[in-house]
Amino acid sequence: MSEPQQQPIFGIEKIYVKDLSLEIPHAPDVFLSGDQPEVDVQLHNVGAAIGEGLYQVVLTVTVTAKAGEKTMFLVEAAQAGIFQIRNVPDTDLEPLLATACPNIIFPYVRETVSDIINRAGFPPVYLAPVNFEAIYMQRLQQAQEQDAPKIEIAH
Repeated sequence: MSEPQQQPIFGIEKIYVKDLSLEIPHAPDVFLSGDQPEVDVQLHNVGAAIGEGLYQVVLTVTVTAKAGEKTMFLVEAAQAGIFQIRNVPDTDLEPLLATACPNIIFPYVRETVSDIINRAGFPPVYLAPVNFEAIYMQRLQQAQEQDAPKIEIAH
């Protein structure tokens, strides 16, 4: 007799701000100019096993606002989540950590970034929705084109 196959388990254990920084290098001058900033947003996410069936995924968002060559503000927020993932095939683990987990974390980091920018005295920056599945597929395609190894999730 074979053992009954165990059902996959996916759960959110904790979502938290792992790191948060704000820089306003040209304050108070930036508040006196009427310049409209150009805003650049960068995303980075990484997942790693932290225990038996537990994984941490960190989604880092960097928002830089510049008026000409002058940086008005720089915000970097690392929003993290601890997820319980069990009975999931190894082939499904990487896509889960690279897409599903960041999708869960993103609304939290969006709120954190908007709030800290607003508290710094600037109009809030609202981050547009992100398609993590498309980003993941693009990274896989780039890795295949470069004959590089598949994106790795640290264990």
